[in-house]
Parts: sequence; structure tokens; C-alpha cells
Amino acid sequence: NNRNVRTDSLGSDKEIPKGLKVWTIDERFGDRQEAQVDTLQHMYMNTPFTSGLRGEYNSLGNLGSPRINRIFIDRRLDQGQFIFAQPFDCINTPISEFHFTNTYSPITNVTLNSCGNRTNGEDDFKAMFAVNAGKRLGMGFRFDYKYGRGYYDSQSTSHFKYTMWGSYIGDRYQAHLLFSTLHQKATENGGITNDDYIKHPELSEDTYAENEIPTVLQQNWNRNNSIHVFFNHRYNVGFNRKVRMTDEEIKAKKFAMASKKENAAEDAKEEARKKARQEGKKFDEDAFGKTPKFAGRPDDAKIAGDQPAADKKDAKPTERIAVNGKSAADSIMAQEKKAAQDTAWMKNEYVPVTSFIHTLKFDNYSRTYIAYQTPADYYLNEYYTAGKYEGDSIYDNTKHWEMKNTLALATLEGFSKWAKAGLKAFVSYDLRHFELPDTEGGVMKYNEHSVSVGGQLSKRQGKLLHYNAVAEIGVAGEDAGTLAVDGDVDVNIPFLGDTLSVIGSGFFHRITPSFYFRNYHGRHFWWENDLDKIIHTRIMGTLKFAKTKTMLRVAVDEIKNYAYLSQSYNVTDNNQAARTGVTVQAKQSGSPVNLLTVQLFQDVRWGILNWENVITYQHSSKTDVIPVPALNVYSNLYLKFPVVKVLNIDLGADVRYFTSYEAPDYSPALSQYTVQDNGDKNVKVGNYPIVNVYANVHIKHTRFFVMMTHVNKGSGDKNYFFVPHYPLNGSVFRFGVSWNFFN
Repeated sequence: NNRNVRTDSLGSDKEIPKGLKVWTIDERFGDRQEAQVDTLQHMYMNTPFTSGLRGEYNSLGNLGSPRINRIFIDRRLDQGQFIFAQPFDCINTPISEFHFTNTYSPITNVTLNSCGNRTNGEDDFKAMFAVNAGKRLGMGFRFDYKYGRGYYDSQSTSHFKYTMWGSYIGDRYQAHLLFSTLHQKATENGGITNDDYIKHPELSEDTYAENEIPTVLQQNWNRNNSIHVFFNHRYNVGFNRKVRMTDEEIKAKKFAMASKKENAAEDAKEEARKKARQEGKKFDEDAFGKTPKFAGRPDDAKIAGDQPAADKKDAKPTERIAVNGKSAADSIMAQEKKAAQDTAWMKNEYVPVTSFIHTLKFDNYSRTYIAYQTPADYYLNEYYTAGKYEGDSIYDNTKHWEMKNTLALATLEGFSKWAKAGLKAFVSYDLRHFELPDTEGGVMKYNEHSVSVGGQLSKRQGKLLHYNAVAEIGVAGEDAGTLAVDGDVDVNIPFLGDTLSVIGSGFFHRITPSFYFRNYHGRHFWWENDLDKIIHTRIMGTLKFAKTKTMLRVAVDEIKNYAYLSQSYNVTDNNQAARTGVTVQAKQSGSPVNLLTVQLFQDVRWGILNWENVITYQHSSKTDVIPVPALNVYSNLYLKFPVVKVLNIDLGADVRYFTSYEAPDYSPALSQYTVQDNGDKNVKVGNYPIVNVYANVHIKHTRFFVMMTHVNKGSGDKNYFFVPHYPLNGSVFRFGVSWNFFN
């Protein structure tokens, strides 16, 4: 009985190849960089958190709420003109971080992470399917759905994203296509009316559940809708050479050969069965396909041809060659067999020398802030009352689209022993369109264009030394006079039986501030600024040593003319029970801001005991412009052990902590983080650890976890705020599961 034997679609029990390769691409040139498949057990339990894998983000507490990274050097530098998408980078994936796929067999992944109930719970759902049509053409699609109902009043978030992609990796022609559409809705509550509901609940006459704590705003929403298209393709000119297949390619080819052989055998058997029926004979199922065995050459066999030559060098072209001894015959047969095998697993490799590259990027955004209720005197200014909504209701809408084309010519690294580096030259044209409301209820439209040129010098092959340098200069349009120079170099030195990597990186950027720092129109916030170009310089060094599981980063930043948002309001009593006169302004720092960052990653392992630590020190010369905590710590202590061969468990606890500082405030009307501008009434957050305990399990193609978050709720000073007036969730039980299916 073989009913329990799993078979593939051919009906056989051969192993289906499960090879899956993923890679990222450079947004400008489409250069591929190998990436790691997201199927690892390690840290899976922290993947749903809006606060980040190691708690490095400040957020409003709910799933999918706006966030900002506390580690300044890890903030994304180029997030485009549409600043309203930046706080939602938990769902907005940059092109340079997206994983394209190539798979030997179709793969499906379904992931669900959840907590709470239908009233206050969170659901994070993902579904991904990837398939190949041949070895060159790969494609797939993915759904992402984040729904956070919110443990506090008027806090729900909803994000729906659909993505599909395709890639063609040929010898001469290569292409990548990426399309995504995203719909976002975030309910804004303006924070709780009094922090003492969390920090000192004993002061209140009544006991409040989390969802009963009064909030500043009700019936306020931010909506973002966007469509993104990215297309990169290139044509390569080069030559062919023979190389050996990779182990995965050999495995896939063997699978294909075995399948073809099995199909041929089945066809032959069916043909023989049909012939037997036609001839009225009985078909012997057992005998069919069996090859008769022979004991050797018959005794009366005659040798045809002349006597073999005594020695190979004396043989004539028509004579047979004598093989003296069994060992010589075996040697010749082994050589012939090896040669046949070597030839079978060789492939033609096309070596590109020159590439002609074109990249198209199109983004279309729409953002709306809707408010049906606003407290009296909540805003300081009112700039218009006309428009879609009248009375005290608010409808602030802005639209933006951008189309960018880049043409590049590349001479590629490694096509000969003399080609030690790759060289590229490019030109880009960027067209941008913006729409803002005017005071009469109409729309003001803005168009900007920019032309830039640049080049790249890079070396990525080899083990000892790699480097990359890119420069781009704005030559016409809105970005004329801009300059961006980025570079990195790494040296990998054999040391103590392992490799010590010494990495240096840095950049010099002279850029135009985003359109929305220069222009914004809303019912209660309005500015039209003439801002200077921002000059940002960074130098960073990194040491990596895998043997001791150590990584050290040291970075120095200097920013001139830094553009930022500042929020101020009046507090009518010492407990922030009421806020009036809210206003937000776009500002530019008149003097340079300097930042120092020192970050240490150190992992330790003793048998099944693992201890992972990330410690970050930061210092800002102007905390009123760029506030950062002096110390940020993440620590993860867990036991890692197998139960059976295919079942592995991580059992432990982790903690995230940062020192007290005047963290960025949050503006609901803009869905943007701002600096606090309330003088001595600025609020500090931090100096409070968040501890989670978890069990993280991996079995075959499935990962799952169970976790209790914030188990230390109620201890210490109860100052569990990452953003002023926005408390984090209390103790919550969570679970998650991720399945991979191969067909």
C-alpha cells in the first residue's frame, strides 16, 4: 500500500527541486545583488512589529501606524518627494529592497500574525506566489494586508497592498518589472488627553480600560493611495564560454531528465500494451521493460577484423589497438565516462562586455486628511473655508506624480583578466507634478523637471577588495546645481582562521529640499518657503568579524541647512489635559548639525544558550533640530535547541530600551513627525524597558511563534510612551505562522 507516498504532478515519488533564489536590484542601473530568502527562523517573532525587528522605531503603538527610526544613520535618505509616505515605510518597500525571484518549482508562502480580538486586535496577513516559465523568466505576486483595530480609542489602521513582478534574465537581454498599488487608512486620535491615565492611574477617581481613555480627536482620518511602476531592462554585447553548472542546476537538470525518461517509458509501455491487444496477445506487465542479461561472449564467437597491433604507436588507421590488461581497459572506460559526465554538466555562459541600460520609474500618489470633528480652538490658524467640506470639517487633499527615465552605458567588470572594474555613464530626466488646494476651493498645480548626469566606478568580484563610487550632478531644472557623491570600499582580510572585514563608506549630498518642505497648503497649515539646498556629509567605518560575531559601526554626520517640521501648541494645565493653538511650520536650521553614532553588534553563544546585543550611542549637537536618544539598547537571550531532526525551537526573552529624550512629536493633520517646540513644556519619553517572552519554532517548511509582549507592564514609572501622549499597548498575547508550499 503506497497511498501515503507523496508524488509530484507526474505521479512519481521523485524529490521536487525546491531551489529558490532571490535578489535585489540597483534602482538606477538594475544591477543584481544576491539576497537572503525570508524563510529563516531567527527573529521571526519580531517581524510583525511596527517598532522594528529590534524595537528601533518610535511609533504610535498600533500595527501599521506611522513610525520614525531612532537610529539616525539607519533612516532612509532618499524616500522621494512625497513625504507623507515616509512614516509608513513598514509597508512601503523601496525598489532597492524588493526581492525578485527565480524558483525551480512553484512556491507559495502564506503568513499570518495576529493578536487580540475583533474589537482591539491586530492582523498581519501576507500571501506570496512565485513561479518560473523556464529558467530565464520568473514572475510572482504578493498580497499584504495589515489591519490594526487599536487598543486605544480612534486608533485603527488599514493597509492593503498588491504587488506583482516579473524578471527575464537572458544572456543578451535582461529585464525587471515591478508593479504595486497601495491603499492606506489611518484613524487619528491626537493622543490621550492626559498622560497620567497611564503613568499615574491611581490619581483618577475612575478606572479606565485602555479603549476608554479619552483621546484628543475623534472622526479624523488620513488616507494615502498610490500606484508604482518600475521597469528596468538592458541589452548586453559580449561572447560565449563553457563553464560548469552549479549544484542546484545539476539537480534540476537530473530531475528534468528523469521525468523525461519516465514519460518515455510510460509511452512505450502504453504502445506495447495497445499492440498486444491488437494482436490478441496477453500483455506481460512484469516482463515488459526488463533487459535480458548475458553471461559473456559465447564460446564459438568469432573475432572480426585483423589482429590488433602490438602497440598503439605501431597501429595503422585501419587496425584495432591492443589494450594490455584489465586495468588499462578500466582506465580508458573511466576516462571516457568522466569526460561524458563533465560534458553533460557543462553549460554555455555568455560573458557581457558592454550593456545598454534603460530604467523607467513612475509613482502616483494621492493623500487626503479628513476631519468631521475638531475641538474648539484646537488649531491656531485657518487659511480657507471653501472646498469640499464646510463648517468645521476638514478636507485637505494633495496629489503628486513623478516620472523618471534613466539611460546608461556600461562597460562591465570581469569580462577579461584586465577588466578589474566596471564603468558606467548615465543621464536622467525627472518630471514631477504636484497639486495643492487654494483659498477659493480650487487647485493650484506645480510642475518641476530636472536633468542630471553622472557615472559609476565599481569592483564587486573577488574576495579581498571591493569598491563602488557614484556621482550625479544636476545640470538643468529644479535640481540644477545639486551634487550627490556616494562611495564605499571593503577589504576582507584572513584573520585567526576567519575573515575580518574592514568597510568604509560615505557620501556628500547637496540636494534640493522636498517640494512639501517648500510648499504646503492646508486649511490650518500653510507655507511657501524659499529654502537653501541641504548639504549632508557622512563618513562611516565598519568592522565585521564573524568568528566572534562582532560588528562595530562608527559614523559622523554634518548637515547644513537641515529642513524639518516643528510643532507647537498651548497647554492649558500641567497635565496636558487640553491642547489649543496647534501649528506646524517647515523650518531650516541656520547652523550645521553634527551627529556622532557608535553602534556595537555582539552575539555570544554557549552551547544552546544565545545572547544577542545591539548597543547604540548617539550625540546630536542640536537636539532641538535632530533629537536622538543618547543610548539605545536591544538584547535577546534565548535557548536554541532541536527537539527532533526537523523541529527546532528558540525559547527566550528580549528587551528594548532607550534613554530619556525629547522625542519627535506627531502631527495628525500631516501624518508627520515633528520636533517639539513647546519650550519648557516639551515632553520626554524613554527610560522604560519593554520586555517580551517568546517561543519561536521551525518545522520543515513551517515557522510559527507564540509570544507575550510587554510582560513588565505596570512596573517602574509606567512611562511606556515612544511618542509624546501616545501610549504603547499593554501586555498582549501574540501568535504567528508562516507556511511554504512547493508544488
